[in-house]
Amino acid sequence: MFWITLVANGVAFGMLLFLIGSGLSLIFGVMRVVNLAHGSYYLIGAYLGTGVAAATNSFLLGIAAGVVATMLLGVVMQTAFLERFGGQILAQVLLTMGFLLLLADLSLWVWGGTPQILAIPDALSGSVRAGGFVFPRYRLFISLLSALVALALYLVLERTRLGAQVRAAVDDPEMAQGLGVNVPRLSTAMFALGAALAGLAGVLGSPILGVFPGADLEILTLALAVVIIGGLGSFPGTLVGSLFVGLADNIGKALFPELSYIAFFAPMALILAVRPRGLFGR
Repeated sequence: MFWITLVANGVAFGMLLFLIGSGLSLIFGVMRVVNLAHGSYYLIGAYLGTGVAAATNSFLLGIAAGVVATMLLGVVMQTAFLERFGGQILAQVLLTMGFLLLLADLSLWVWGGTPQILAIPDALSGSVRAGGFVFPRYRLFISLLSALVALALYLVLERTRLGAQVRAAVDDPEMAQGLGVNVPRLSTAMFALGAALAGLAGVLGSPILGVFPGADLEILTLALAVVIIGGLGSFPGTLVGSLFVGLADNIGKALFPELSYIAFFAPMALILAVRPRGLFGR
């Protein structure tokens, strides 16, 4: 039963990482923008969601606040700053790293250094029992919601006209523009979606992980591992990479906490040695 619980917790954490990793993959792998400030969206979404939920006693309003705020932040960053540096990887890295540090200090100034935890709503508190297996209802909720988001993203990006326009804009933006696709507006929309997914993950993750200074760097490290293992721009790869990192992190911390990072960084190095583009990279 110990191993079943360990794996179930790893899957739940992996599905939370999918929300963050899919947003990063969308921005980094599909739109070809290197955004190291992605962890900041998680942090800002978590802080705002926690504060709004505590002030209004509404978990849904907390989620809405975190998602909307990070979406707007993503739009501002993309349109006012990153849009002019298309294809300039070094400039994107330096600019987004600056935003990461700036937003970290701003968060510390506004919310202080005391860790905060969002209270789990009554409807999602407690545990689900199946025989001798007991699992927190909230972690099950995260797993199911993330699975629905994964399905929705796949259907939109692979089965709709919008998804075809996104792929066309990435492969040949000039040709797509000539065919009537508004490439700048589409890029902004995809960037906003990626930021919103990170904000959603921040709100959902705060009841179990908490929110504290430095969480942005921790989550960015895990998200980068997810997209590197799965392959840039591949949503099936992001899902597989998220589950791998979630399971490896959870099992590693339980069995040898001092070496927990090695549990997924060592296999990641081996995967990249065999498949430099990741498991599902194109």
